[in-house]
Amino acid sequence: MAAAKKTTSAAAQAGTEASPGVHPDIRPDARPGYWAEACKQLMKKDRVMKRLIPQSGNATLQTRGDAFTTLARSIVGQQISVKAAQTVWERFALLPCSMKPANVLKLRIDDMRAAGLSARKVDYLVDLSMHFESGQLHVKDWAAMDDEAIIAELIAIRGIGRWTAEMFLIFYLMRPNVLPLDDLGLINGISLNYFSGDPVSRSDAREVAQAWKPWCSVATWYIWRSLDPLPVVY
Repeated sequence: MAAAKKTTSAAAQAGTEASPGVHPDIRPDARPGYWAEACKQLMKKDRVMKRLIPQSGNATLQTRGDAFTTLARSIVGQQISVKAAQTVWERFALLPCSMKPANVLKLRIDDMRAAGLSARKVDYLVDLSMHFESGQLHVKDWAAMDDEAIIAELIAIRGIGRWTAEMFLIFYLMRPNVLPLDDLGLINGISLNYFSGDPVSRSDAREVAQAWKPWCSVATWYIWRSLDPLPVVY
């Protein structure tokens, strides 16, 4: 298993594994049904959330609703800026007739490289496509699987590490209680909002997040928004 390990956040927009971007093509129903209740509970239990949540107005977590595209974009975005990732993605997306695993497997490697993909990312995208096509991913079972089981399945794909898998849980499956402790934006946001900018350890972050349960994904999203006011999606 070869997966990028260094990570940053959606909010930081300087990813070493993958960086989500701001996209207009969001399904109108792509918002989690639990959001209002989660915000209500977080504001009752956490003084920082009580301040941060109203600042974001009606904005919520959103998803593109396409598992393969979500993961493919995460691979394309590894190690490069959001702007560069968007440019490469747009070039790559023109190659297949539609962004489906079977169509990606039909592409010529030279064409993929010409779109701006490194040889390693080409390998990763091929492996991702093969996992979808072969049925190695239990996509239809994900709704009934717990978070750790899905993470274990995803990190078996070359180029996907735990951070990317956690972003997938948050942004695609919209799981409510994911705490991505490898995300530098989360750690930096906790430092700024809870510790006056002092350094924060994973243990510190985990302790802060005790008050967020069972809505760690929601609280994390608002921490990201405190660093970058633009909402992000995969």
